[in-house]
Amino acid sequence: MDIRELLIKDIMIMDLKADTKAGVIDEMVHNYYEKGIIDDEELYKKDILAREEENSTGMGDGIAIPHAHDAAVKKPAVMFARSTKGVDYDSLDGQPAHLFFMIAAPEGGDNTHLQALAALSQVLLDPAVVSSLEDADTPDKVQAIFSKAVGKKQAENEAQEKEEQQQDQAAVASDKPYIVAVTACPNGIAHTYMAEDNLKKAAEKLGVNIKVETNGSEGTKHKLSADEIDRAEGVVIAADKKVSMGRFDGKKVTSKAVTAAIKDPETLINSILNDQVGTYHASGNDDSEESVDTGDSGWGGIYRQLMNGVSHMLPFVIGGGILMAISFIVENYAGGEDSMAFIFLNNAGNMAFAFMVPVLAAYIAEAIADQPALMPGFAGGFMATVYTGAYGGAYTANVMTDAKSAAGFLGGLAAGFIAGYFMKWLEKVCAKLPQSVAGMKSMLIYPIVGLLFIALVMFFIVNPIFSTINVWITNFLNNLGTGNSVVLCLLLAGMMSIDMGGPFNKAAYVFAAGAFANDPNSTQAAMLMAAVMVGGMVPPFATAIATLGWKNKFTKQERQAGGTNWILGFSFITEGAIPFATADPGHVIPSSVVGSAVAGAIIGALKVGVPAPHGGFWVSPLATNIWGYFLAVIVGSIVAGVILGLWKKEIKPVDAK
Repeated sequence: MDIRELLIKDIMIMDLKADTKAGVIDEMVHNYYEKGIIDDEELYKKDILAREEENSTGMGDGIAIPHAHDAAVKKPAVMFARSTKGVDYDSLDGQPAHLFFMIAAPEGGDNTHLQALAALSQVLLDPAVVSSLEDADTPDKVQAIFSKAVGKKQAENEAQEKEEQQQDQAAVASDKPYIVAVTACPNGIAHTYMAEDNLKKAAEKLGVNIKVETNGSEGTKHKLSADEIDRAEGVVIAADKKVSMGRFDGKKVTSKAVTAAIKDPETLINSILNDQVGTYHASGNDDSEESVDTGDSGWGGIYRQLMNGVSHMLPFVIGGGILMAISFIVENYAGGEDSMAFIFLNNAGNMAFAFMVPVLAAYIAEAIADQPALMPGFAGGFMATVYTGAYGGAYTANVMTDAKSAAGFLGGLAAGFIAGYFMKWLEKVCAKLPQSVAGMKSMLIYPIVGLLFIALVMFFIVNPIFSTINVWITNFLNNLGTGNSVVLCLLLAGMMSIDMGGPFNKAAYVFAAGAFANDPNSTQAAMLMAAVMVGGMVPPFATAIATLGWKNKFTKQERQAGGTNWILGFSFITEGAIPFATADPGHVIPSSVVGSAVAGAIIGALKVGVPAPHGGFWVSPLATNIWGYFLAVIVGSIVAGVILGLWKKEIKPVDAK
């Protein structure tokens, strides 16, 4: 998307008359209508205001980017407007806005507004461009500034891409030690890229050339070639989920959690250079496309296998859970349980949610024993949710989540690990078969023996045991008094901040998600989901508050990251606080834990429930007590932010530049 094509000269406002946020929006929307960009002033204004209610588009540094896409827009455009005196626009940094870019995108316009936002953001990151725009007094000057800035940015991007390619080639040919790495985490939002950055910095410090492949939310980037792997002295795997391993056969490999690369990347690199790790040997099932887990033993390997299941499960939990929650709102306010909207939304949510446990079990098993374990794991997980055990109830299936005597979420966990380790054992046994019958393994032996084994185990052992445990847990949660609710919610919320995406964080979330999976209609399960949600929202909000109130204690880069954390906190993305926790764990983590625990205690005391497994404030309309939900996050964030701001030491002026 070339932003120059959307910045139309004839619709620019070089001297805004409005002196309030509402006035700016009215003036710019009316100008769009007058210039024929939109044909329904009220509709477009309504969507602009709706976007502002979600969170202010005042981005800070004197810039605001209001935007909307709807049926009123006749053609895409970006309107530039300037206020010489400045306007209080509820900006993230609390400063007046002088430069406004209102983006208008047609409904179904191929995400024009998002592309325009991305293009604008790249250009406006340059302080020189912002300064020039503040001084520009004619539309021609504005267009000239953007034409030059966009051209410069495109050239920089092309040069950077070419330079990276040359650096990769030079690194392979260099006499310096050369290693390769892979970083990956279940969500792929922050950990993946922080690990990449820290590994590169550590490699530069140690005089080592490195190339890092990332497996994050944008897919696989900087994929390692066969030549690069062959040239490398060893491989660093920093991942909390499964990565492709067959290509590393015969290489020295160190495999750790992704946080290891964030906290101590030099140790990982030195373990390769100093021959402190073993050589990886791929099994017969490994190739460049389908691979086994990184081979860690003990709790590290178990955690990674669990996270592989969780990462594949989350889309089913989030999509299904939120649609189910919305359906109940529709039921209450739009026609009851017989309305078509309720039936459609509820069924769609239930169907997706019903796959949660089978997918979890399938990908735990797949992380242990690769492709042959996928089907037994899936079948075992399905049996955990829909089949009864051998000692009670009818042997029937029900795609809904309330099947009698189901082993549920915990049974699904057991199914995944049992199926995975059984299939791993079966692969070793079958490796001794004559070559003449080797082709039968994947087509007959693995699926038949694997399914028969997991069915027997689930029917006679897992379902009877875990159905009893599920009944006990359900009764325990349903009979929680206020005091116990406060303690449990305080504990879960506090755990969300201990490692911000690590094992403690994931354990708290998985516990709440498991209770929610067993009974999505339970008020207690919804309360646990609310507790982990507020616990995960407090750290980014706390760092945003601290950087705003105690600017002299943070670097310029940290203050900029703090501004971004308003949005991340709003969306329940705890990872926004990780750079702060990595730089100063002694102050950031304890402050966040205290604030999150306070927020969780408020959830438990007010018995606030959020019957949705993700979304932050975006799903606040679904809360059983929306004001209690907001109160918990606000109070917890202020407590954590104030503690951090007061506790943290002031940095030297030279460091703050």
